[in-house]
Amino acid sequence: MALLKKLNPYAVIVTAPGQTVDFVSRFFAPNVGIEEDPVTGSAHTTLVPYWSERLNKNKLHALQLSSRKGEIFCEYKEKRVFLSGKAMTFMQGEIDLPDRSFNAS
Repeated sequence: MALLKKLNPYAVIVTAPGQTVDFVSRFFAPNVGIEEDPVTGSAHTTLVPYWSERLNKNKLHALQLSSRKGEIFCEYKEKRVFLSGKAMTFMQGEIDLPDRSFNAS
């Protein structure tokens, strides 16, 4: 982790072709307190266009190889990334935003 912290101030994504899936990945962000994220949807928004072009297909099957593992079904359509798979609730909450009314006078 100490070496990863030196590589990037935010995160490092590692990816490779898969054996039973189209591609595999891992996501590390030790500088923001996440040694390894088990399943990272945001990382796949960059991985899917890369692998879509490389494999010349728009429907991809991915596996994030953390200890928990995460299987992700991906589609790249009209420059948008769609992800699906099983998920677990991590947090629930509410956000109250202040009134953003603007008086131009």
